[in-house]
Amino acid sequence: MSTNILFEKVKLGSLDLKNRIIMPPMTRSRASKGDIANAMMAEYYGLRADAGLIISEGTQISAEGQGYAWTPGIYNKQQIAGWKLSTDAVHKNGGVIFAQIWHVGRISHTSLQPDGKAPVSSSELVADGVKVFASNGNEASSGVGEMLQHSKPRALTSAEVKERVKQFAQAGKNAIEAGFDGIEVHAANGYLINQFIDSEANTRTDEYGGSLENRLRFLDETVTALVNAIGKDKIGVRLAPLTTLNGTTDANPIETYIEACKLLNKHDIAYVHIAAADWDDAPDMPVSFKQQLRDAFKNTIIYAGKYTPETASKEVEEGYADLIGFGRPFIANPDLVTKIKNNTPFKDGDSTKYFGGERAGYLDY
Repeated sequence: MSTNILFEKVKLGSLDLKNRIIMPPMTRSRASKGDIANAMMAEYYGLRADAGLIISEGTQISAEGQGYAWTPGIYNKQQIAGWKLSTDAVHKNGGVIFAQIWHVGRISHTSLQPDGKAPVSSSELVADGVKVFASNGNEASSGVGEMLQHSKPRALTSAEVKERVKQFAQAGKNAIEAGFDGIEVHAANGYLINQFIDSEANTRTDEYGGSLENRLRFLDETVTALVNAIGKDKIGVRLAPLTTLNGTTDANPIETYIEACKLLNKHDIAYVHIAAADWDDAPDMPVSFKQQLRDAFKNTIIYAGKYTPETASKEVEEGYADLIGFGRPFIANPDLVTKIKNNTPFKDGDSTKYFGGERAGYLDY
């Protein structure tokens, strides 16, 4: 199958993208002290600016939003300045970059939280066996940390939920100040917003729990606040309908995520980013479900998962996706776009160097 369709120029909101190949968010844990994006990260992103769109690794909206060692933040002036290095590098090389903004909720540990407090969530539920990467006081350059069971969370009050909505909106403003072309709200993979959406992670009885409408309220309020803060054309949302990452599951995922896409369609945001289940025995997403998502959301749809250039082209040609994310291949192949175009084999990344460390496994491919 020809992969020519991946090299078509496309519109994303008001932006012009040079191809349909996306570099999706991937945590690399290389931030400097103070959770500040640095020059090494700028070089990393700048080298991959041939992608039609780069979506940054998750960047926390507050100190409380951190769940892993050495991830960057975007809630103070120093962090904004740090990210400006990356956005400048990408733009200098002709690329487009969005910031993924996240709050991990319960997927954290007291050692990562301000004053050693409990992480927060929709409910006081523990996802047994879900671990986070803690630093043990080491710097990112060491690459040395420890995997720890996430700490038991406390449930946010309704007033506190509204404060987190404001934090997301401010993070969006900060991202634009840092030079990002837009933002992606991380509402997937078992993190805070997902902990409200999925029925089995939410035992609340207030306006943020119970009915599907209530469970989608935090997402709705967050997107509303961001639209008012930075404009609808600069906003994407990541969803993960069939994944069970980090212990979040939904009793009726097809119904839940069709309604989520209908909600996002009303906001007329730039895109929805679907994280396909990509572990070895993951369920295939039914074609009928993909069609329902396409019918529910009229603007750009991105899929990311275990795509090859051939399966990516098929997904676009069949009309279910407009853009396709290639995650891990971008780690060891900064020239991935050229390799896809020339049908050149991809290099394999060194998974032992994915998180933390210095240039090895990050900038030496």
